[in-house]
Amino acid sequence: MTTAPTHFDALFAASDDPWRFRSRWYEQRKRTLTLAMLPHARYHRGFEPGCANGELTATLAPRCDELIAWDLSARAVALAQRRLHDQPHVSIEQNAVPEHWPTGRFDLIVISEMAYYLAPAAQKTLARRAADCLTHRGVLVACHWRGPLEDGTTQGQPLHATLQSASGLASVAHYGDADVVLDIWSNDSRSVAESEEIDP
Repeated sequence: MTTAPTHFDALFAASDDPWRFRSRWYEQRKRTLTLAMLPHARYHRGFEPGCANGELTATLAPRCDELIAWDLSARAVALAQRRLHDQPHVSIEQNAVPEHWPTGRFDLIVISEMAYYLAPAAQKTLARRAADCLTHRGVLVACHWRGPLEDGTTQGQPLHATLQSASGLASVAHYGDADVVLDIWSNDSRSVAESEEIDP
């Protein structure tokens, strides 16, 4: 991890929503785009590293039978646990990737606005570890800000190129605009229509 946990602890000490996930339209729109681009209606087991205060976690939870969410900051974890207290299928813990990783396999891994806090070598390790534990139909989702960064290492577009190259996964979906880049990769490169055997 490049950015120290104390950096995030300080942010959450000053505010329980330091990036204004709840109030910014940019953040609300980004969550809606992420959910809409998921190629499957439901997932058996999901993992969200860097869950912050749990706003994205709360929108992923209804799509998952089981969801594991991690964050570096103890304060963020406490806020996310409070946000998801009525969701027993969601587990929220303090932990760091890629040096630590949950056991088992996943059909959904969501890396949102966190991989650019990692050193370049750790970004590649993150992508490889995610790919190694994906089921065949599982998807790796990445969503990141494209603008300048004050506390990160890599902007969104080159970061996603690194993640795709290191993971070796096929591109399933891509969205980009001036603000955000969103990619979905998988071992299964079929489209939604192909996977549902929809004839033209």
